Amino acid sequence: MFEALPAPLAGQKRKRTTTSRLLSPTPQPQHPYLSGNFAPLQLTTPLTPCTYTGSIPSELAGGQYIRNGSNPVSNADLGRDAHWFDGDGMLAGVLFRRNEETGAVIPEFVNQFVLTDLYLSTLSSPRLKVPILPSIATLVHPLYSILYVTLRIFRTIILVMLSFLPGSKQAIKKISVANTNIVFHDGRALATCESGPPMRVQLPGLETVGWYNGAWAENEVAAQKMEKKAGEAEVIAQLKAEYGSTLGEESMSLIGWMREWTTAHPKIDPVTKEMLMFHSSFLPPYVQYSIIPQQNAQSDSAAPRLEKMLNTAVPGVKKAKMMHDFGVSLSHTVIMDLPLTLDPTNQLVGKPPVAYDSSQPSRFGVFPRRSPEQVRWFETDGACIFHTANTWDTFDAGTGEVKGVEMLACRLTSATLVYASGNIAPPVAKRKAQVEARKKRMPFFSKYHDDAGDDEGDVYDRAALLESPGEEKEALIRITDLPSSSPEDVDDEEAKQWDEEQCRLYYYSFDLSSPAPRNEITHQWALATIPFEFPSVRADREMQTARYVYGCSTSTTSFGSALGKATKIDVLVKVDVRTLIERGLRSPPRSVTGSVDSRSMAEILEQQHGGIRAFQMPEGWFAQEPRFVPASSNGSEDDGFLLFYAFDESQLDGKGDVPADDGAERARSELWVLHARDMKTVIARVKLPQRVPYGLHGNWFTADQIQSQRGFEALRTVDTARHTEEVRGLWGATRRWMEGRLG
Repeated sequence: MFEALPAPLAGQKRKRTTTSRLLSPTPQPQHPYLSGNFAPLQLTTPLTPCTYTGSIPSELAGGQYIRNGSNPVSNADLGRDAHWFDGDGMLAGVLFRRNEETGAVIPEFVNQFVLTDLYLSTLSSPRLKVPILPSIATLVHPLYSILYVTLRIFRTIILVMLSFLPGSKQAIKKISVANTNIVFHDGRALATCESGPPMRVQLPGLETVGWYNGAWAENEVAAQKMEKKAGEAEVIAQLKAEYGSTLGEESMSLIGWMREWTTAHPKIDPVTKEMLMFHSSFLPPYVQYSIIPQQNAQSDSAAPRLEKMLNTAVPGVKKAKMMHDFGVSLSHTVIMDLPLTLDPTNQLVGKPPVAYDSSQPSRFGVFPRRSPEQVRWFETDGACIFHTANTWDTFDAGTGEVKGVEMLACRLTSATLVYASGNIAPPVAKRKAQVEARKKRMPFFSKYHDDAGDDEGDVYDRAALLESPGEEKEALIRITDLPSSSPEDVDDEEAKQWDEEQCRLYYYSFDLSSPAPRNEITHQWALATIPFEFPSVRADREMQTARYVYGCSTSTTSFGSALGKATKIDVLVKVDVRTLIERGLRSPPRSVTGSVDSRSMAEILEQQHGGIRAFQMPEGWFAQEPRFVPASSNGSEDDGFLLFYAFDESQLDGKGDVPADDGAERARSELWVLHARDMKTVIARVKLPQRVPYGLHGNWFTADQIQSQRGFEALRTVDTARHTEEVRGLWGATRRWMEGRLG
């Protein structure tokens, strides 16, 4: 029962298969997201001094770079469904410790699992061969039956229920794996994932403290002290009186735990120090919104008191959606209602729980920071956006009032990323040759199809889905219609820019000066044609006009080809967004699909001017998301360094696996320090004692933040889950039998 499904084969066209066929135990090749430098680690390392080459900048002294990522523990069945976004959270960090005697800066590496309920429960259930949660690949697979997906979901429900019964060592109260991001707010480092609340971890050792509920974290000093004096009800009452209400508290008890689900990308206001979050769930209201002030600031009588806002509904969202990120300026918030649904009820109409419908519009809800009821919805053509780069206000020169909100985001023209990151061929959707321009939208090119006459000629068939980096395809496109223009009026170079699998840095301008309901997106176009993802700006320029945006790219044609055998980043990019926006405003691209800078990546790497600089990794090396660290507070905006993990894949064996001696891996990763201003000088390379798997998001934590962390009385540990003797008798036997059947 519940055997693992075979991973889809690279490059094969899949035919609909019966459930019995899908459940066959036929051996399959190892999944690309479970092999190479994507392969999970079971090794954790305490703070360990590292060697390095080059020179460690003194500005890094006392700070720590930390990256979060998915690292599945229950991994015995390598032929199972797997997705890059699955897996238990593992933090990998480098602390730059200053030697007080010599003044030298010595890097120290540390990596630890985030000890979530799921992780601890997995340790106590060694019979489980696959993770407790169903893989995202299972939920999105277009060929899996409703019955199969439902069984996988029921498996999770049964295992969660078992965790509360006698014989269990760890109850699963939260289903978050905390594997996506890590931020700092109000004396707490918080590991995040949208399937639950943030989890507090302690810097610099990366130990797990406990779940954060918007008021306090488990095991913090205040909670522990009061718990020694009173019962739980009294403890909660005293904590609420001091810290205010908590996430999900105002909701019905039956669904209150869903209201704790929090975006993996909360925003920290660099001016007010507030943390802003949204909560997306399966039931109405589908999106709620929270603002958590810095509690330390409340004691400052000279500062205005900032009120906490928790679980306030954002009106206008009609369905459960997959929402990963949002935009926040100093005065406004932007919620993105995109045509990518995440809804278990999709199965009732024959769709997978996660489904993308390109015929539906993208909607952007813009509202004053503390007034979501005043949301104004701006509608445009369907797309996917997983990450925003920056959001800021524009002002009326005469009145000084906000007249608009600008946003930079990484816009994808399909949902291929969701499927490719699970090694799944996306569904084939019939497309019309022409798409009628919608009212109140900018004109855009109709959907193109191959001149070769492929009847199934849709974007997904032509995507370079399962190619390895270096293999390039030129998309064959044909202009079938352009509103207000004829094909001969369209510049050939502009036509070539269109690529159905594009992922580009886009500029959006939302006009707030016109009275509702006239909601107009005055500008929406790409700043460049090159692929661009995992964006970030200098931390003290967030929510304001920042000149530079840093991110990841690839030297292949598109991210579609890079995703073929797992997402790999071989180019880091610095975009002078101010220059490109000004150029675009002077001569706006003529369509939504147009861009300001039409150069290819090869041209940018050669020229290194015109608003874009790029750093290409050496042959065989691949990078992870970079983070900017300023060299000074009063220098130029790009005066600083980019920190990122790097891995040399020549260390892999002929099969693409990590070599090992006596069970110990030989492969190692490095942390690189790149000069952010020139984007070519690698200042230092820190040699790590182990490899760091390709992961998701990271952050830089200053010495002041590390020193200002809140106190705690206890830490989560693996001792209970690992070392407690198994419960004997009927309950213990029943649990062991159930786990064996569900494994």
